[in-house]
Amino acid sequence: MSSPIDTDGAQNKRKRSRSPSPKNDGAPPTSRRRSYSPPSNGLVERQKVVDADPKRRAERERQLAARVAAMELEKSDKPKEKEFDAQAEFAKLLGSRSGGVYIPPARARALEAEAAKDKSSPEYQRITWDALRKSITGIVNRVNIVNIKQVVPELFSENLVRGRGLFARSVMKAQAASLPFTPVFAALVAIINTKLPQVGELVLIRLISQFRRSFRRNDKIVCHSTTTFIAHLVNQSVAHEIVALQIFMLLLEHPTDDSIEIAVGFMREVGAFLTENSPKGNTFVFERFRAVLNEGTISQRVQYMIEVLMQVRKDKFKDNPILPEGLDLVDEDEQITHQITLEEELQVQEGLNIFKFDPGYLENEEKYKSIKAEILGEDSDEESGSDEESSDDDEDEVAETKEGIEDRTETNLVNLRRVIYLTIMNALNYEEAVHKLLKVQIQEGQEIELVNMIIECCSQERSYSTFYGLIGERFSKLNRIWTECFEHAFGNYYTTIHRYETNRLRNIARFFGHLFATDAISWVVFECVKLNEDDTTSSSRIFIKILMNEMMESMGLKTLAERFKDPEIKHSCEAMFPTDVPKNTRFAINYFTSIGLGIITEDMREYLKVLSNFSDTKVGADHLLPECTATHHGATKGYA
Repeated sequence: MSSPIDTDGAQNKRKRSRSPSPKNDGAPPTSRRRSYSPPSNGLVERQKVVDADPKRRAERERQLAARVAAMELEKSDKPKEKEFDAQAEFAKLLGSRSGGVYIPPARARALEAEAAKDKSSPEYQRITWDALRKSITGIVNRVNIVNIKQVVPELFSENLVRGRGLFARSVMKAQAASLPFTPVFAALVAIINTKLPQVGELVLIRLISQFRRSFRRNDKIVCHSTTTFIAHLVNQSVAHEIVALQIFMLLLEHPTDDSIEIAVGFMREVGAFLTENSPKGNTFVFERFRAVLNEGTISQRVQYMIEVLMQVRKDKFKDNPILPEGLDLVDEDEQITHQITLEEELQVQEGLNIFKFDPGYLENEEKYKSIKAEILGEDSDEESGSDEESSDDDEDEVAETKEGIEDRTETNLVNLRRVIYLTIMNALNYEEAVHKLLKVQIQEGQEIELVNMIIECCSQERSYSTFYGLIGERFSKLNRIWTECFEHAFGNYYTTIHRYETNRLRNIARFFGHLFATDAISWVVFECVKLNEDDTTSSSRIFIKILMNEMMESMGLKTLAERFKDPEIKHSCEAMFPTDVPKNTRFAINYFTSIGLGIITEDMREYLKVLSNFSDTKVGADHLLPECTATHHGATKGYA
């Protein structure tokens, strides 16, 4: 009977119910569930538990002791591990590209302190290189039209000679990312270019190379950003306007919608500068725009852009000035213009962007410190203090010593002539040449050098160009100083004309013929011309012949003859039309008649005619004189 009872008891056994959960029903279930104890009613005594599980407690204490021991051991081994980590970080740093490894600030300071023990080591140079890169990038990224004057000294305080590649890359990236700030970046490059021309030249070379590469790849976005930067560098006179005209010719040679759109944007930025400094080239570009518009091979949208550009030109680019307000920070005389063309081979120097070990690092740093002191004037306070401490006698001695220094190498004169020559050769017309030559810094008394260079450039041409005559005419009519210089130059060249070969002689003669024909210089200077057989050479006679023919072609023979009859000019040209000795008069008459200017010899012919009549009368009187003498003697004899 026991088994049925057990069976029924097993079947009727109550299942264990889940303990009630707390009131937070939305919380996830715990990993280990425990039933809640029934509330104490004071009838049941609690059992005091001394230690629930002594073995687990002992295991916990043992693990805690092991962890404390491991921490103490780690603290004792920390210096050795730090030294090992420094060497490993140096190896990782040198083997990676610049900016490719993140180093926490604390570790970076530790590495810098470790590397500073040997400042000529590759590790220290790499750390300073990364610091230079971050500093230049940060300064370039925060420059704007308000703080540019404060940012420039900070930028010069960094080694821009070593980091010129970093600066070029940073400023190009910043400009491409924010096109509205292009005038600010161009002004920044222009300021640096005045003190460190190699930096400005590198930026310009990389921009031109980037434009050529993007143009070949049909990358419209890069082309637009690059041409915008080049346009503002042209406005700042960092780049010569010839590169802008070459870009226009390239974009308009085979017009497409993209190329015309880029050209229109480029003209908006640089149009005001070209209108003022290269009007002839600007007119040619707009004629090409008009031809493209008339051809009708482009879309309506781009045609409308050209029409808008024409209206902008009529408004004289009032919304796109050459230099925006607040960015005219460089004097025209201090700016250095780089004449880099679109076709020439360029040295981009991509190696300047990456770190390279420099054996002469310390020497180069000292050199840049001296350059920085010269640019920023850091030693001015010290120098002024030392000057105050020095006595008056020392100042007088220093002044006398400075006054006694004289540069006899003529380096400045050679540089001046080079600047004048390059300015003349790169001008598209005489107006542009005169405009730029007037900006050249010429000291008082060196005006004759400019005049001589204009005449020398004219003489070097294969054939005479009125370009030079118009330059001389414009200068002579601008100021009396230039007129006197050209008049003085005429006397010098006529005296030494025998030293020049025939072609150069011809160009010089036609140049001065143009000046005389336009009354740019006074005809009184003909007083140095003595036309007789003894005082002339074959070269001087050829010179006068070409000179007079040029004047006759410009003025006309009748006007030329009337001008020589002017009393003042006639008095100054007495040696040119001699009436002192018949031999010299006949020589001059024959010379002018042979070159087709017999009309200006009328006065000399009249003189010879009067002289011959006087001679005939004198000869007749000489024939009568012996007869009278004989009669007189006969009468005397008769009287005797």
